[in-house]
Amino acid sequence: MEAIEALKTRRSVRYFRPGEVPAHLLEELVDCARLAPSGRNEQPWEFVVVRDRRKLHEIAELTDNGRFIADAAACIAVICRPAKYFLEDGSAATQNILLAAHARGLGACWVAGDKKPYAEHVLKALSAPAEYKLISLIPIGWPAPELPERAPKRPLAEVLHWERF
Repeated sequence: MEAIEALKTRRSVRYFRPGEVPAHLLEELVDCARLAPSGRNEQPWEFVVVRDRRKLHEIAELTDNGRFIADAAACIAVICRPAKYFLEDGSAATQNILLAAHARGLGACWVAGDKKPYAEHVLKALSAPAEYKLISLIPIGWPAPELPERAPKRPLAEVLHWERF
């Protein structure tokens, strides 16, 4: 899939059909994530890929808006060590995963991590160092055949400003 097409057609997927995602595809998503831009090239990220069904259910139960993680084939946790731009760097890595997943025909959704009350509990469940920050949880799977309509986006004319706001 061409990059502009991936950007324009990507959507959040919260409904998955049964079926495993091969390890090589999950590795490719993480490989794309590690190539994201990083402030001062600190690359503070670590990625935990969860495929164990019990662990997926455990993580889903910890979240407030991510119960559908339990239905995914896998979930990638984006975790960053403390760094000046950890949130920006982890967010860029998250976006790369979302786009790479879409380009490979997979469905994915960004589930918030940082600033969420469950973040430290998820980190503990994943055995991450206490000082690290949970940036996102990204459930990955094959999209269900019938998905809800894509959420509307604000029109370009409404958000684009030339020379000044």
